[in-house]
Amino acid sequence: MPPSDKDPNGLDNPNFIIDDGMHYCDFTDAHATVPGCEEKQNRPSSNLAYSVTDIPPWYLCIFLGIQHYLTALGGLVAIPLILSRALCLEHDILTQSHLISTIFFVSGICTLLQVIFGVRLPILQGGTFAFLTPSLAMLSLPDWKCPAWTQNATHVEATSAEFIDVWQKRMRELQGAIMVASCFQIFVGFSGLIGFLMRFIGPLTIAPTITLVALPLFESAGNDAGSHWGIAAITIFFIVLFSQYLKNVPVPVPVYKRSRKCHFSKIYLFQIFPVLLGLSITWLVCFALTVSNVFPSNPKAYGYAARTDSKGDVLSQAPWFRFPYPGQWGVPTISVAGVFGIIAGVISSMVESVGDYYACARLSGAPPPPKHAINRGIGVEGIGCLLAGAWGTGNGTTSYSENVGALGITRVGSRIVIVAGGCVMLLTGMFGKVGAVFASIPTPVIGGMFMVMFGVITAVGVSNLQYADMNSSRNLFIFGFSIYAGLTIPYWVKNNTEALKTGILQLDQVIQVLLTTGMFVGGFLGFFLDNTIPGSQEERGLLAWNESCKEESSDALRTSDVYDLPFGIGSKFCAAKWFRYLPTCPKQPPGHNANGNNSYAQENSNKINSEKDTEMNTDTRI
Repeated sequence: MPPSDKDPNGLDNPNFIIDDGMHYCDFTDAHATVPGCEEKQNRPSSNLAYSVTDIPPWYLCIFLGIQHYLTALGGLVAIPLILSRALCLEHDILTQSHLISTIFFVSGICTLLQVIFGVRLPILQGGTFAFLTPSLAMLSLPDWKCPAWTQNATHVEATSAEFIDVWQKRMRELQGAIMVASCFQIFVGFSGLIGFLMRFIGPLTIAPTITLVALPLFESAGNDAGSHWGIAAITIFFIVLFSQYLKNVPVPVPVYKRSRKCHFSKIYLFQIFPVLLGLSITWLVCFALTVSNVFPSNPKAYGYAARTDSKGDVLSQAPWFRFPYPGQWGVPTISVAGVFGIIAGVISSMVESVGDYYACARLSGAPPPPKHAINRGIGVEGIGCLLAGAWGTGNGTTSYSENVGALGITRVGSRIVIVAGGCVMLLTGMFGKVGAVFASIPTPVIGGMFMVMFGVITAVGVSNLQYADMNSSRNLFIFGFSIYAGLTIPYWVKNNTEALKTGILQLDQVIQVLLTTGMFVGGFLGFFLDNTIPGSQEERGLLAWNESCKEESSDALRTSDVYDLPFGIGSKFCAAKWFRYLPTCPKQPPGHNANGNNSYAQENSNKINSEKDTEMNTDTRI
C-alpha cells in the first residue's frame, strides 16, 4: 500500500486496532503491511474505527454507550428542570427527580425503536427544546399559572393532596397536547410526505438547517461554560487533546485470555473515549477543588456551579428503584391551544431531524438516507412523542444533535453502540440513584463539552456545501442570507413578541414558535430560494449530490444492510409485492433477488467482521 501524502506512515487516520502481538498494523514502517490490514484501510469508511453496520466488542459497546448517554445528559436533565417551574414543582425536588428518571426511561425506549425499526442510523433520541416554548406558553395562560403559595417553600407540602392535584393537573394537560400533536408527525412520516419533499431538498437546504442546529445554541453553551470558565477550559483542553492530538497514540492495556493468560494489548483509547475521559478527569478535578473548599460555598457566588455537591439535593432525594409507567400522573386531558402550539414544535423538530439524519449518515460511514428510511425515522419519532406524552415526561422526543457531534469526535459509527446507549438510559430511568449521580455533573463541565460538540455539528452542516458551486453568486446569496436570517429573525421575535400578536392565541403560539426557531427559518428560506431562483442542477449541487448518493450506494448490498427493515421483514417475512409500495419500505430494483442478495450480504458482512475479529483477535459474532 503506497504511503499517503497526508501521513508519512500511509495512514491519514488509522483505525482502532487491538494488538495481541500477532495481528497489529505496524505504523513505524511506511511500507509495512499486515495481512488483513491493507483491505481494511482501503474500505470507504477507513477513517472510522467502526462503521454503522460493524459490531464492536461488548465491552466497547457498553463504554461508548455510556459516553453517548453522558453527551445527551445535559439536555435530558435541563428539560424537566426548566418545566418544573411552570408545573409548580420548583420546591419539590423529589418529583423533579421522578421527571428526570421518566425522560431517561422513555428516551431509552425511543432510541431502541429508532435504531432498530426507524431510520436505522446510530442516532440517539431524547427530549426536545422545540417543545419547551409552546409548553411554557401554554402553562403561562391565566388558567394554568401557578398559585402564589406554590412559590413559597414554607407553604409547599409535597405529599399533600392539594399540591399533588395542582401540578398533576398541569402535567395531564401538557401530556394530552403532546399526544395529539404526535399523531400529526406520525401521519407525515408514515404517509411519505417527508420522503416526497426530499426530491426538492439539496445541499443549499441541508447546509443551513444543520448549521443552525448548533449556532443558536451558543448562548446555552456559553451560559453553562461561563458558570466557571476555568473548569470549562479544562474540559475543552482534555477533549481536544484526546480527540485530536493523541488520537493515533496506542495505549497498552492489560487483557486476559485463556490461551495467553494476562498480557498487554494496544488500544487507541484516546480516539475512542475522548469525551468520556475528558469529562471524568475534569469531574475529578472539580471534586478535589470542592473537598478543599477552593470553590465558594455561597450559591450566588461565581464558581459555585463547579462544585460537585451543587446538585446534591437531586442525589439525596432520588429513590434507588422506581419503574415509570404510562398514565403515572393520571389520564391526559386536551386543549386546542396546547395542541396548536405543540404542532409548531413538531414541525421544527422534524426539520431538525432530517438534517441530523444526513449528518449522522456522513459521520457514521453510511450512504445518505433514502426516502423510505427518512419516512420511517420521522414516523418513529412521532411514535416516540406519543410514548413520551403517555408516560408523562412533559416533552416529546427528537434526534439529538449533540450525539451526532460525538460520532465525529470518536469516529465510532456503529449503531450497536447506540443500542447500548438506549439500554443505559432505560436502566438509569429505573434506578433513580444512578441517574441522579450522572445528573450531578457540574454545569461548567457540560458547557465545555457542548462548545466542542456544537462546533463539530456546525462544521458538518457547512461541509454539505462541497456539492454545490460556491463560486456562484446565486448559491452564496442563498446560503449567506439563510444563515443570517436564521439568526436575526428569531432574535427580533424573541424581543418583540407583542408586535406579532393577532388576537388569536393559538395562531400567536404557532407564529412565535416557528419564527423563534433558527433552523426552521434558515432551512425554509434555503428550501424556498433554492427551488425558486433559476439555477442549473449542477450549479445547485443536485447532480453532485445525487451522484455521491449513487457512488456511495452503488453497492446495493451496503445500502440494504444499513436501511432495510430488520429481522428479514420485506424479504423473508411480509415479502408480498405490494409491500414495496409502502412509503416506509425499501424499493427493490427490477430483477432483484431478495434471498440471494441477503445471503450474499450476510456472507459479505461475515467476511468483514471476520477480518475485524482477526485483527482484534476478539470474537464479536452474534
